[in-house]
Amino acid sequence: MTYQDYKTYFKKEISEKYTDSESSILFDIFVQHLMDWNQFALRKAMTEKVENKQSKELQNIIDELKTGKPYQQILGETEFYGLKFFVDEHVLIPRPETEELLELAIEKIKAGSRKSEAFKILDIGTGSGIIPIVLKKHFPETEVSAIDYSENALKMAQRNAEFHQVEINFIHQDYLKANLIEVYDVIISNPPYIGMEEEDEIADSVKEFEPKMALFSPTSNALIFYEKIAEDCKNHLAKNGFVFLEINQKLGNETLELFTDVLSEVELMKDLSGNERIVWGRF
Repeated sequence: MTYQDYKTYFKKEISEKYTDSESSILFDIFVQHLMDWNQFALRKAMTEKVENKQSKELQNIIDELKTGKPYQQILGETEFYGLKFFVDEHVLIPRPETEELLELAIEKIKAGSRKSEAFKILDIGTGSGIIPIVLKKHFPETEVSAIDYSENALKMAQRNAEFHQVEINFIHQDYLKANLIEVYDVIISNPPYIGMEEEDEIADSVKEFEPKMALFSPTSNALIFYEKIAEDCKNHLAKNGFVFLEINQKLGNETLELFTDVLSEVELMKDLSGNERIVWGRF
């Protein structure tokens, strides 16, 4: 069977889960990953025979895709903000909305007049470490800390930090029980913000394969993380310091209200899909 023949077979096998165009892209991604090829090399090889080893590996991938397992977890990696990051079942797969959060944070920090050398950044609920790593790469002189309750998530975050050769102070702690000591120039977070009552609205593949503790609020109060962040801003956010938060699109105004009396400047913003997704402000 040639690669072209196998592509036809591959697409047919996962047709219940993916569209024709999606399955075509996935085939290319996995073959390039397995063979360490670029797109041009794959195109040249389409008439060549698939060896038994590659055929078995591709069949295993098909079997996993049929279960609904995210392709990024099968690959063990994903792309975020133009960078490669390792992922597994212990961390959320990065979403485009978080890229928008980071784009805003980088823009606002760069526009500020303060020297980056003085910056201290705290990321709350870091997961795979994408947020602090991207910020550290953009502002290498900053001191970046990141907190998470999951030890397994922090292991993945540390692996990503080492891969990108950046130094992050990872903290294993339950933020809701943490007593912050430092004062930070930037506090940024994409915490668990899905309410328990919204579970039926979440795709099965997300609920089955991604960590629930990173998705769902640990209590019936979906604003619990934001309430603590707002309280911590009073004593642990520097003068003129920034806050950047990814939020539940259904709780935009409720989240905004938590910070209106805390910050001198605060704004609720929509993402590119038109959903209220970001609250940012300045102390």
